[in-house]
Amino acid sequence: MKQYCVIFDMDGVISHTNPFHAKAFEAFFHKYQIPHSEQEFEDHMYGKHNGYIMSHFFKRPIEGEELKKLEDEKEGMFREIYKEKVETIPHYLEFLEELKSRNFKTAVATSAPRANRDLIINALNIADKMDSMMASEDVTSHKPNPEVYLKSAERVGVSPSDCIVFEDSFSGVTAGLNAGMKVVGVLSTHTKEQLPPCSFYINDYSEINVDKIIELLNG
Repeated sequence: MKQYCVIFDMDGVISHTNPFHAKAFEAFFHKYQIPHSEQEFEDHMYGKHNGYIMSHFFKRPIEGEELKKLEDEKEGMFREIYKEKVETIPHYLEFLEELKSRNFKTAVATSAPRANRDLIINALNIADKMDSMMASEDVTSHKPNPEVYLKSAERVGVSPSDCIVFEDSFSGVTAGLNAGMKVVGVLSTHTKEQLPPCSFYINDYSEINVDKIIELLNG
């Protein structure tokens, strides 16, 4: 049987972390007296990597050691807020079990720092279910660049055309499409209209199963 792979983004796809990231950024920007709005969060935070976010809100390039210091501070705030609240988008674990029972390769490909990925993956106890796990430290170019998805496919030994990506953000969906993969849009943060066209959309994992994945991959 042909080998397929399902690759999951993490924030907004495995766990609905975005409201907690917003809380952490609010506290962080308040500390540095940086103006921000909910609309700006929607346009310039969700699905973006920290270098972009910091530079946008600070209104100047934030990079190198300064970026590392500010990123560590903000992500530490997020982990403190979220660590007792880790849970999945409904029915994710059942869907993951079904994929593994049908011999799918599975992977995580997030723009989040490794410490965030480890917090969530370990709290959910799913590390042993993943054939590859990548975080922001593992790539040089962030989404919408397809690097994290192409590297994930390479790691698990599956052709990009036999991979399907689950994404919730504009830049993430674009990265999956740029990698030559089918994309399922997870509508945890954005509406269909706010995302590039996907092969399928779900609100949670009760709306998808392995047979549907195979149909999408072969469609």
